Amino acid sequence: MSTVQSIERAFTVLRALSTGAAGVTELADRVGLPKSTVARLLATLEEVGAVIQVESGGRYRIGEALIDLATAAVPGRTLVAAARPHLLALARLTGEATGLSVADGRDMLYLDQVNPDTELRVRDWTGARIPQHAVPSGQVVLAAAASDELDRHLDGELERFTEHTLIDVDSLRARLADVRSQGYAWAIEEFAEGLSSLAAPIRDHRGEIVAAVHVYGPSYRLPGDRDPHELGILVAEFAAQIRID
Repeated sequence: MSTVQSIERAFTVLRALSTGAAGVTELADRVGLPKSTVARLLATLEEVGAVIQVESGGRYRIGEALIDLATAAVPGRTLVAAARPHLLALARLTGEATGLSVADGRDMLYLDQVNPDTELRVRDWTGARIPQHAVPSGQVVLAAAASDELDRHLDGELERFTEHTLIDVDSLRARLADVRSQGYAWAIEEFAEGLSSLAAPIRDHRGEIVAAVHVYGPSYRLPGDRDPHELGILVAEFAAQIRID
C-alpha cells in the first residue's frame, strides 16, 4: 500500500468516524476496506492520537489530536480546555452526559463529551457533525443569527431524522423565538429516537455566541420528573461561567 494511498484511506476512516464511534468490523463495512487494512490504519492513527479506543477491544472514536486540529480551524481553539471542568461538574450534578459543540457551516461540530457514571449511557458524539436545526446546540446558534443569515439557512432543505424533527420553517422560527426569550433550547427525540437534549450558548467577551454546552440522555430519564425550565436555567448558568477571550 503506497504512502499516498495510506493517507487517503486514513482520511476515509476518519471521515467515517466523524459520524460516531465504531468498531473495526463496522468501519470496514462503512468504508469498503478489508478488516485487516482498517485495523492497521486504526493502530497507526491511535499511535498519533488521531483516534482513541473507547474501551479495550471495543469501538474507536476521534481522538484529542484530531480535535485539536479541528478546533484550530474553527473559532475558539481553547474551548475544550476552558469548558471541560464545567462539563464535568454539570455531568455530576445532572447525572447525564454533557458536551461541547461549535458551529461549522450548517452543522454543529461536537468537540467533547463527558459521560456520567450511570448504567445506561448515551453514545459518544465527539467528532460528529449534526445539522443545526435538528439539535438544541444548533438551535441556540440559529436563534442568535442575523435575520438575513437565518433566512438563508432556512431557505435550504432541512433534513428529517425522526418524526419529531422540526423541518417546518414556521414551527422552527417559533422555536427559535422561544430560545431567544428563554436563553436555552430543548429537543425531545428530534435528532434520535429515545434521546432528549438541551443546550445553552457560550458567549465571548463581546457577547457573541462561540459554542454551546449541551446535556443529553434517554427520553424516559431526561427531563423525567425534573422541571425542564429549571434544567434549562441550570445549563445556561454553567454555559455563562465558561470564559473565552
